[in-house]
Amino acid sequence: MSGISSPYQINEKVAFLYEKGGGIVRRFDANGLIFVEDEDGFERPFPSNELVKIYGSDYHLPEDNLAHLIEDDTISTSQHTIRKEKQSGTNKSMDVWEIDLHIESLLDSNLGMSNSEILAVQMKEFRNFFNRAKAKNVRKLIVIHGVGAGVLKDDVRLFLDKKDGIEYYDADFREYGKGATAIEIRYTQV
Repeated sequence: MSGISSPYQINEKVAFLYEKGGGIVRRFDANGLIFVEDEDGFERPFPSNELVKIYGSDYHLPEDNLAHLIEDDTISTSQHTIRKEKQSGTNKSMDVWEIDLHIESLLDSNLGMSNSEILAVQMKEFRNFFNRAKAKNVRKLIVIHGVGAGVLKDDVRLFLDKKDGIEYYDADFREYGKGATAIEIRYTQV
C-alpha cells in the first residue's frame, strides 16, 4: 500500500459497520479499499469508513442499531457537571446538572459513524442523564445540544414532551448561546 495511509493494519480484527459480522484485514489496494477476510473465508473490499476496529475477541456488533443499547448508568460515558443556582423567590440554592451532548464530549472518536448512529448515542446519553437526575430529584437540568440543523434539539424536546411535570425553554443565551435547553422538573409531594 504505497502512499496511501489507512487507520487499519494487516491481520487486524474489524467489524462491518453496516452489516452483521466482521473479519480480518488482509490487504489494501491502490484505490484505498481494505480487503477483509470475512467469517466464511471470503475476501471482500470495504472503504475504511465502513469498518470498525475490534479490540477483543468478539467481532459481532449489536444486531439492532445503537438506539437499542441498554440504557444504564454503568455503561454511560457522559460526564455531567453540577453547580448551584439560587431558586427564584427563596434564599435556598439548588443543584443544576449540565450535560454536553456534542459527540466529541461523549466519544473518543466518531470516525465512520453515520449521523443517525451519532444521534442514537447522543439520545441514549441524554435519556440516561435525565433518568439519573430524576432518580436523584434534581430540579433543573441544562442540556447543551449545539445549534446545527436542530435535529438533536428537536429529539430532546420531543422526549420531554412525553413526560409529565416538565417545563423546558431555551437556556440563558448569555451563558450558553443558542445551543442549550433548560429543563425544570416538578416533583409531586407524596
